Amino acid sequence: MTTQTSSDAHVERAETLSLRHLARDLPAGIVVFLVAIPLCLGIALASGAPPLAGLVAGMVGGLVVTLFSGSALSVSGPAAGLTVIVLDAIETLGSFSAFLTAVILAGVLQLAMGIFRLGRIGAFVPTAVIKGMLAGIGLILVLGQFPMALGHPLDDMPAVTDPVALFSGVAPLAVGIALFSLAVLVLWEQPLIKRRRLLSLVPGPLLAVLGSILIERLVGTAMPALALDTAHHVQLGGLSGPADLLAEMTRPTLGALANPAVYTVAITIAIIASLETLLSLEAVDKLDPLKRHSPPHRELKAQGIGNMVCGLLGALPVTAVIVRSSANANAGGRTRMASIIHGGLLLVSVAFLAMWLELIPLATLAAILLHTGYKLAKPSLFIAHYREGMRRFVPFTVTVVTILATDLLMGVLVGLVCSLYFLLQSGYRSAIAHTRRGDHVLLKFQQDVSFLNREEMRQYLDAVPDGGELIVDATGANYVDPDIREDIARFIDSAPSRGIVVELRDVEGTSGTYGDVDGDAALLRPA
Repeated sequence: MTTQTSSDAHVERAETLSLRHLARDLPAGIVVFLVAIPLCLGIALASGAPPLAGLVAGMVGGLVVTLFSGSALSVSGPAAGLTVIVLDAIETLGSFSAFLTAVILAGVLQLAMGIFRLGRIGAFVPTAVIKGMLAGIGLILVLGQFPMALGHPLDDMPAVTDPVALFSGVAPLAVGIALFSLAVLVLWEQPLIKRRRLLSLVPGPLLAVLGSILIERLVGTAMPALALDTAHHVQLGGLSGPADLLAEMTRPTLGALANPAVYTVAITIAIIASLETLLSLEAVDKLDPLKRHSPPHRELKAQGIGNMVCGLLGALPVTAVIVRSSANANAGGRTRMASIIHGGLLLVSVAFLAMWLELIPLATLAAILLHTGYKLAKPSLFIAHYREGMRRFVPFTVTVVTILATDLLMGVLVGLVCSLYFLLQSGYRSAIAHTRRGDHVLLKFQQDVSFLNREEMRQYLDAVPDGGELIVDATGANYVDPDIREDIARFIDSAPSRGIVVELRDVEGTSGTYGDVDGDAALLRPA
């Protein structure tokens, strides 16, 4: 047995794209490809976009984003986190082709963010808000997939709020397929399966798809009255080769640039896609057995280039996706070659095997999205945030509720404002410590003191008794707001008339005793 030298180990850790690990990357790429097919199709349907748009996005994520990315294990593609934005944007802009123009602009913005080294923006968004965003998306996914799971065709989807229409015309076979698929997906996440290496390598979504096709064929043959028609299956327009694939791709409408709403959609996609990418990147780095670090600025550039290509080719916007990335890591992937292999397999399957993809029942994709939505918004997540205290639970819940009531971007913004409120409240409460013993009062600045603490400071100063002594200790603060210094100076001016002695300790570099000896309070006044 040979021993790996430290230099070899360093080279291995530094590699993010290499053929040295093809024996590991090839099977990992196949696993990711099998996971990606149903997710690409399901996310496209949930987004109100053509199924082909999801598959092409998967190809771009594997073949374009990967080439520019610096992450060894991250896999990009259409994301569940953008379904709400895409669905609303297509409706707002009036067409999918107009939406593609917004995708191109979003890519330009992401590229600029990477160039200006804004890859750290994710660190400035509280985790509670990000998880609230994902939970809100999860709830919307769950609510949006019920009609398809009950067998309603895409062109006649009743609203979830209309129970009469929802449970009228239910297709029993579609319901059975959806329940079967959910059972498989839940079972495949249990420790019983995960402990067995061979079983864990088989993707649960793939097994659900293959089993559903088999059930649909057997039941449809034995009981034709229950058979599902073409409206209950994936429809790719009968692609029969690369030429058909190119012909079916939607092109962006550049005339949409005159519509101001396009720019709002572009900014929303750029922000949310970047946040989801950076969040996934951080999670994937923790799964990397070689402990490599993915450069966030470079990743934003890669995502920007990818989304510009997506807009030009008629695809959904892409992000780094934790589901596919974790599947890559768990399957033993080592470099970006695994993601490239997955993208190549998607291209080959769509270009030459589209007729097989059209056998997939929509009810199966609905079940996969129901399961995905549940994992994003499972009850344990709400309980965990509640146990962590109101400072995390309130922003999390407010973000979820606002997203359900309005839209994704508004939910994130309101969640940020809520988190900022708790931050300011915390700083306000802990900045000044007040201690009183008899007629001696100590005000200790424990951190920087701003104008937000002015009213509290005035109350403490007003409470100093006549003939007493006040000590203002600012050694724990690097900065004291001019408004606070002005109030202290004014108090010092009036202290002799009340017989009060004031001692300052490092208040913006000023120390001394005032009241019983000469002192110049003007030193505290802002210039």
